Amino acid sequence: MSVSLLWAVDVYGRVYSLSTGGQQWEQCHDAVLEFKRVTAVQQCCWGIACDHHIYLNVHSSDVPIRYQEETYENQRWNPKDNFSDHLLPSDRWHWSDITGLEHQPLDSFLLPSTNWEWEGDWYIDENFGGEPTEKGGWTYALDFPATYTKDKKWNSCVRRRRWIRYRRYKATDTWAKIPSEGHSGPLPDPFNDISCGGWEISEEPRGRLSLWAVSLQGKVWFREGIHHHSPEGEGWEEVSLPGEVVQISCGPGDLVWAVLWEGQLIVREGITRDCPQGGWLTEEVCVCEREREREPEIVSNGVFPPFLSLPGSSWVVVDSPNPEAGAIHVAVGDNVVWAVTKDNKVWFRRGINSHNPCGSGWIGMVGEMVMVNVGLNDQVWGISCVDRAVYFRQGVTSSELSGKAWKAVNVPRDGDIRSHSSASISSLHSAGCFFSGEVQAQSVMSEDLDTEGGPQRAVLEPPPIDPDEGATAVTTASPSIPEEECPPPALVLSPSLSGGLGDPQWSNVDLEETQTHLAVGPAVVRGDSADTCSLSSVATYTLCQGEPYGADEHPLWAWVSGGGCGVNCHSQLNWFNSATALASSVQSMSLSISPAQTAAWRKQIFEQLSERSKREMDHFKHYEQAVEQSVWVKKGAMQWWRDWKPHKWVDVRFALEQFSGPEGNQDGILFLYYNFNEEKKYLHAFINEVTILVPVLNDSKHTFAVYTAERTKQRWPIRLAAATEVEMHDWLALLSVSCCDSRGIQGPPSKQAIWSVTCKGDIFVCEPSPSLEACPYPTPCDQMFWRQVGGHLRLVECNSLGVVWGVGYDHTAWVYTGYGGGFFQGLASSTDNIFTQTDVKCVYIYENQRWNPVTGYTNRGLPTDRYMWSDATGLQECTKANAKPPSPHWTWVADWTIDYGISGGTDREGWQYAADFPRSYHGHKTLKDFVRRRRWARYCTLLHNNGSVPSSPFL
Repeated sequence: MSVSLLWAVDVYGRVYSLSTGGQQWEQCHDAVLEFKRVTAVQQCCWGIACDHHIYLNVHSSDVPIRYQEETYENQRWNPKDNFSDHLLPSDRWHWSDITGLEHQPLDSFLLPSTNWEWEGDWYIDENFGGEPTEKGGWTYALDFPATYTKDKKWNSCVRRRRWIRYRRYKATDTWAKIPSEGHSGPLPDPFNDISCGGWEISEEPRGRLSLWAVSLQGKVWFREGIHHHSPEGEGWEEVSLPGEVVQISCGPGDLVWAVLWEGQLIVREGITRDCPQGGWLTEEVCVCEREREREPEIVSNGVFPPFLSLPGSSWVVVDSPNPEAGAIHVAVGDNVVWAVTKDNKVWFRRGINSHNPCGSGWIGMVGEMVMVNVGLNDQVWGISCVDRAVYFRQGVTSSELSGKAWKAVNVPRDGDIRSHSSASISSLHSAGCFFSGEVQAQSVMSEDLDTEGGPQRAVLEPPPIDPDEGATAVTTASPSIPEEECPPPALVLSPSLSGGLGDPQWSNVDLEETQTHLAVGPAVVRGDSADTCSLSSVATYTLCQGEPYGADEHPLWAWVSGGGCGVNCHSQLNWFNSATALASSVQSMSLSISPAQTAAWRKQIFEQLSERSKREMDHFKHYEQAVEQSVWVKKGAMQWWRDWKPHKWVDVRFALEQFSGPEGNQDGILFLYYNFNEEKKYLHAFINEVTILVPVLNDSKHTFAVYTAERTKQRWPIRLAAATEVEMHDWLALLSVSCCDSRGIQGPPSKQAIWSVTCKGDIFVCEPSPSLEACPYPTPCDQMFWRQVGGHLRLVECNSLGVVWGVGYDHTAWVYTGYGGGFFQGLASSTDNIFTQTDVKCVYIYENQRWNPVTGYTNRGLPTDRYMWSDATGLQECTKANAKPPSPHWTWVADWTIDYGISGGTDREGWQYAADFPRSYHGHKTLKDFVRRRRWARYCTLLHNNGSVPSSPFL
């Protein structure tokens, strides 16, 4: 088996590769950027960095990548000058390509990018048809074009010779940036997903690859011209789509699947050698669709999703395996398709082949993964959502493509000094500290590890792993039942054994530079101290210096790519050799514990636990358990925005169920009941998972959105509309109070609160939790709970003493006085310290005119000009009649007036002049000024209740 690489990216954006012949992850130290995703093939690896640009890493080889540039020098004979570059007007160029149609002088050849270099200068090719030519390399013919010969004849009126120059690709084993440019210029938006494949398309030349990319706006782009002599490709071409795409996957052959924003999947049809990016649907595809319609439509959980063949397009829509949880990830291979839904369930698509790229049905698989990837030989890799470890699908063969079990790839990283025995030693250390003074066990440490013979090393057996806690490999029966499958059991994965030898000395919240330094100092054994551990007299060890992971932590992976990893079910890999992994992890550590000491330690722990159980449980069994729970429900009728096709408002029943737990804490659940295809369904969200309630300003409806951490990541909030504004405010106040009660938040914000202001002027506050800056995983912003307070400000500032100041759009300073305002009524329905806030904002529009020789400056512009009444950018039409305030809460307080205070100055009528749109404007007219504009201003005001007191305005 030849050596190949498995590529992965951890949560810190660092790229690692694991060789099939190695036993550790090798970090790609050349990468100065943090990467989000990678897609690998055997000869190279593509990646998207955190700057959303695409980078290429080409593996070095004994034969460099060289490309031959050539051009032809053409001459014609005339009686005066003999052969010269004075050609006829109908002749080809003096310097041209082999066809003579393109002009190619020597100085017109440029390197495609900075990743190439010239090997030498231009030289003449003195070889023609495998035979040497005369000095000079000329070949002769009667005319252009004709048959050339190396010998000059009496009727040879034209001649040519070939010039050659080689360029070599130099950016091997390093990340080279790929230009984000299409045929018409730079691409409009950056990339967020990438997939490489297509090297097995029939009759393709060597090194031909298909690279697909997805932009942030959901567009799909295809990289053209990628082959062995042009590893970077030539340019990007946009591919038409039936909707917005979030992720795409390309197999080695002609399989290309993508995931739509709505959770559906689409399949690319018509991929051939002549059209590697796919083409229009043919009659063959239509026949295949008709045959597919006659197949039985049964899957493991009900009915087959219907196939929708889009007219005039080469995409076929396939429904998600679970209609309730749309697909978020797809991975394809030669004859397989794997998918992951929003609930992290893994699905296998059966019936995939070259004649039926859409397959015939979904099969639910055991396991919960963040993502999966299909490599060579249809082998499958995945990242678990439980422990973020890389897993390999065992048992994948040509006859059983779904495999049998997931097995974790537990290998260390390069430079990893973590010891396998640190977990056991840490458990002994902590146990000895807890049961202090009970067991006196001595440990012996070698002071010289390099002496001959060396000390005997004691390897502690790890404690047995509870099957409820996890197992390294999960084995299931082969899911080969064709029509009906039982629901798979929940995946149980093995967490890494952990045992810290000490507390981290310091930690940085910044993910880019997060480091954990762990050190264990020598312990001093004191018999009279109750805090002294009898098993803690071990040597000092410094673990993982400069690493973001602690000594007891395994790497957390974010992405894996096996497109260049050539393994199969019979491959003998050292990754799963537990003996080798154990031997490589054991470092220079010596700990000697006798069996008698171990037995005494176990016995003492059991006695201590028994005594504690009697003391805390047995003596109170005669008391009745007083558990008081109360439940109340508030219901209402609302409208809910269904964010999938057909997008529309749906009448729903909305209910908030609140209850008090055994410990007196308040909690609740939101229920949303609706009908879909004459079937009753519901959505729910736990109150303690709600992160923010956002009022959505709309002219036609009174709407608000409910966000959770998961819905924020998926950009899929629950958007509701109430019948009246008062009802919307009542629901917002009730939901906000319920969210605060579930988190134990009462009254006004604390002195340590975090304040923020939205672009609309709404004010939100967050109460920091002890885990906000916890090491090494601080709480991300999308998991923090933000509650709204009354008021409307442009800027807010606070300090640690609880003093909060704000500045409105009219430069008025406000100071916060306490709870209430907005849709809140204050504490106990009191309006004390709640004041009416007024804010004034100025709305600007621009009047544009162009000059013509007949009428001078008029509002008749060129077809390519901006609107004659527009905003500052000129892209949106804004007239005096249709210009509206920023939101329905604002009202006009004045009429439109000309603004003379614009930057650059104006003339007496308020006009500014320029040569064209858009240019720099000035306040006086010159001979070269053909356009002019002036700005109109109108003031609007806002009335709002808030808990703030106004101060004097800031100028």
